[in-house]
Amino acid sequence: MAVHDTQRQADSLLDVEQSIKDRFAYIGRLLWRDKSGVVGLIFFLTVVVAAVFTSLIAPLDPLAQDLRASKMPPAWSEGGNWDHPFGTDNLGRDIFTRVIYGARVSLTVGFFGVLIAGVLGMVIGSIAGFIGGRVDSTIMGIINLILSLPYLLFVVFIAAILGRSLLNVILIFGITDSPIFARVTRGEVLRMRDSGYVESAISAGARWPRIIFDHILPNLIGPLITLATFEMSAMIFYEAGLGFLGLSVPPSVPSWGNMLAAGRKYLTSYPWIATLPGLAIVWTSLGMNLLGDWLRDVLDPRLRRSRK
Repeated sequence: MAVHDTQRQADSLLDVEQSIKDRFAYIGRLLWRDKSGVVGLIFFLTVVVAAVFTSLIAPLDPLAQDLRASKMPPAWSEGGNWDHPFGTDNLGRDIFTRVIYGARVSLTVGFFGVLIAGVLGMVIGSIAGFIGGRVDSTIMGIINLILSLPYLLFVVFIAAILGRSLLNVILIFGITDSPIFARVTRGEVLRMRDSGYVESAISAGARWPRIIFDHILPNLIGPLITLATFEMSAMIFYEAGLGFLGLSVPPSVPSWGNMLAAGRKYLTSYPWIATLPGLAIVWTSLGMNLLGDWLRDVLDPRLRRSRK
């Protein structure tokens, strides 16, 4: 009897392993079919690898100054050399190294900002959509009020009050972006509230917190992952904008926004100081938007059927 039980367990584990392999193979086929998704994934992974292995890719100190080598052009231009492949800025700091280190700041702000916004938005939107009534009206009234404000102006106002700090920037984006996730979550909850499995859970006597977290939120993962991808791309842009205005991380921290602000006065004479960090922002945001389009198609079966 024990031998048969052991064999059944082994067969079950093999079935699960095969199911996982089939799932990944299916996702890989969908990705390969959409070439823009492949491009977006390559772009995004390039930035992630640069941020994770910064010390290996860019061994120079991003804060080290050498005024004798200031404003050196990129290596492919006349007067440049491969010791500084992207050239140097007005203080002689290596731009390639600073661009690589700047990826850490942008991805940190984007990831943790979206994580905070997603968690807050999911909880608030789920409560509003499932309970309904005055609770829904009150929550959605506050959310609509926040969304009616000019977003960038609202963020700049809060950042000016709180001061320059990486933690402050993450919290600002996480809190101010949560209404978007709350609105999307509420719409999905309203759609699923009358579904059969939710009604069965209610009939079984399940309380509303358990229904939300066990039955509704797992079905929101697909739409929210797609939204998170686009919002992370937007946060990278907004963080660069705050850095350009001098309201993001301190000047000593190498970030793409700070580099844009430092290089704007040299656009006509030494354009690479600001152009290359700007291209890094475009590269990252383009990759995330292409990846988000692919995720939207993969996670929404209706879009896949319409493209066949």
